[in-house]
Amino acid sequence: MPWCEQCDQQLETEELGADGTCPTCGTEPLEHRKSPWWFKFLAVATVIYLGYRAFQGVTWVVHHV
Repeated sequence: MPWCEQCDQQLETEELGADGTCPTCGTEPLEHRKSPWWFKFLAVATVIYLGYRAFQGVTWVVHHV
């Protein structure tokens, strides 16, 4: 989805002008917006946490069987 840096908003493809510009400010929007660093950090932290909890679960099962 196109992203207009000038207006700081996401645009629908149908909203773009005939020449592919933003209807509000007239600048050319980017193809997509990069995901923020904190989202990538959250995803990595979640994977590490769930991996650790899975390890704890496996060790608990091994000790109690």
